[in-house]
Amino acid sequence: MKLILLFGPQAVGKMTVGQELEKTTDLKLFHNHMTIELLQPFFGFSEEMWRLCSRMREEIFEAFSKSDQYGMIFTFMWAFNEEEDWKWVEKVTNIFESKGAEVYFVELESDLEVRLKRNTTPNRLQHKPTKRNVEDSERRLLASLDKLRLNSIEGEITKENYIKINNTDLSAEEAAERIKLEFQL
Repeated sequence: MKLILLFGPQAVGKMTVGQELEKTTDLKLFHNHMTIELLQPFFGFSEEMWRLCSRMREEIFEAFSKSDQYGMIFTFMWAFNEEEDWKWVEKVTNIFESKGAEVYFVELESDLEVRLKRNTTPNRLQHKPTKRNVEDSERRLLASLDKLRLNSIEGEITKENYIKINNTDLSAEEAAERIKLEFQL
């Protein structure tokens, strides 16, 4: 069993890279908006929505980690300046590692201009209805720059199975291929 934690800021290409990685491996993609899009219509972007999101994800992780599947790709935003996010990543890692799974950390980073363009791509808008109000989505993306640090600083992640990819000038296929080769998936 393998868990690929694929993280980075909004519109960096996590889901799209995950889709490409899923096509060329036996990994299953679980992108973070799968739970967000289910719950947001009922609860808005409220504390209750995020609580339920987290709980649902953890239940899925628990069940999947016990299965005979090859592995999972999970995409999410990791706020490195938020202690809660560090604890959550450790919790998810422990769920899988306690069942003997290998966990791989993949960080994507990209220039802001590229992210703003990717924020409006048809694939993103198709799979993430809450992003279809592009003006609001862009406003939230820009506002997060002042509050959250969504990329690590060098040496901050000390995990053995870790790679950071600047995908500003890479296609999703190229980034997925780098991940696949790096971790021999």
